[in-house]
Amino acid sequence: MALNFTPIDYQQLNARQKENYNFLKVSAILADYGFMPMRLSDDWQGADFIAPHIDGDVLKVQLKGRLTFDKKYRSKGLYVTFPHEGDWYLYPHDELLERVLADTEVAGTDSWSQQGAYSYPNLSKRILKMLEPYKLHG
Repeated sequence: MALNFTPIDYQQLNARQKENYNFLKVSAILADYGFMPMRLSDDWQGADFIAPHIDGDVLKVQLKGRLTFDKKYRSKGLYVTFPHEGDWYLYPHDELLERVLADTEVAGTDSWSQQGAYSYPNLSKRILKMLEPYKLHG
C-alpha cells in the first residue's frame, strides 16, 4: 500500500476530525513548553484534555475552535486553547473573562446574559492585544 503524503484541507474535515487535528497540533506546541497533553475520553471538570508539565503542574484544558467564554467553565481552574490565523492561544478562562467583561461589550449581550456563553468569530485588534500574553510560540 502506498502512503499518501498529500496535505489535507482542514476545511474538508468533519467536526470530530477537526477536534482531533487541533488536539494534535496544540499538543506538539505544548510539548515545546514541557507539557505532555493527554486526551480525555469525556469532559472531566470541563476539560477536553489535561497537560501535565515536567515540573509537576497539571493544566486542565478546554479545546475550542475560537475564543470562547462560558459560565459553566467558571471556577474550575480551566485553561482554554484555540487557533487563530496559524497561531495558538492558551488562556486561563476566569482571568481573561474578568478582563473581557470589564473592558468590552460582552456582559451586555444576549448571548452572555441569556445563554451564558460568548465566542468571537472574528478577533479585533483590541481583543488580539488582550490575548498577546497568552499566545503560544512554537
